[in-house]
Amino acid sequence: MRVVIQRVTASQVVVDGEVVGRIGRGLTLLVGFAATDTDVELAWMAQKCLGLRLFPATDSDRFDLSVQDIQGALLVISQFTLYGDCNKGRRPSFHQAAPPSQAIELYQRFVAQLQESNLQVETGRFGATMQVSIENDGPVTLVLDRNAG
Repeated sequence: MRVVIQRVTASQVVVDGEVVGRIGRGLTLLVGFAATDTDVELAWMAQKCLGLRLFPATDSDRFDLSVQDIQGALLVISQFTLYGDCNKGRRPSFHQAAPPSQAIELYQRFVAQLQESNLQVETGRFGATMQVSIENDGPVTLVLDRNAG
């Protein structure tokens, strides 16, 4: 499982001209699933995303507070291209990505785990062509990778 975390002041996702998810201050999570991912990876990643201290305290530049501490929001967007392998040729291979039927189930379970935090959790639309607007704050961008096994 891979997640690109971006600390944002605002973020939204549009599908077919309609805003389907929008948040203010918080985290945008671009999420990709491998065919080998299980509930173990989902639980670890959900807790890591919720607990990472990526926000400064009022009078500090240090990362002291988590998205939970600030009662921020989460925008979760599925992105199988995070498993694109560009080592050979000029067209990425996605052989490590979970097939759509498996990935949608993993995505829904991951979102459900984040919702247990009682924070605002918005999503994109799985499998749709989406336009994502991200107002990256900092900028702060991290990549988390949790491989099964």
